[in-house]
Amino acid sequence: MFAQMKKVEFDSFSDLALFNACFKPLILDYKSRMVKDNSSMVKELFYRDLTPGQKALFVFHVYYNHALESQEEFYWWSAFYLAQPKIWSAITTGLKYLGNEHMYQLLEETEIIFRSHNYPDTLEKFTVTRENLGSNCELTVAIHSLYMNFNKIAPQTIKGISKFIRHNPEMFLKIED
Repeated sequence: MFAQMKKVEFDSFSDLALFNACFKPLILDYKSRMVKDNSSMVKELFYRDLTPGQKALFVFHVYYNHALESQEEFYWWSAFYLAQPKIWSAITTGLKYLGNEHMYQLLEETEIIFRSHNYPDTLEKFTVTRENLGSNCELTVAIHSLYMNFNKIAPQTIKGISKFIRHNPEMFLKIED
């Protein structure tokens, strides 16, 4: 499930285009597997089949796609993934692996804010809705600041991930002649 492209494409892609091109075969494979069997075992097998770079790209890209939509989506998806410690850890560990310290630190700050407001750390306790954000003024201000920083840092994160891909193409793609 490697992206396939010609060398000229690889060399000419913008950072965002490369970021998306290397993610596309991963998400297509993931969705194909989930249609057949949406069990946690299938998800784990999918994830296990990825290279370390693909794992980091996949988990961050999924989070990024959802969190970028709005402040409420950033809030909800952050809370949702924090309630799944393996996924949250995969996102933060992946960012460190890819060398994205600024986004890593932002997610660490996000975790601290949620933990200080006693947000659930398991899905069994998860009852968070997007509408919950408006019910806590202090949390709303903190999330607003984090979301603004997320939007500010995201382009540099994508640039950093693309740089990592360019230096380690064998982890992400097969270059055709």
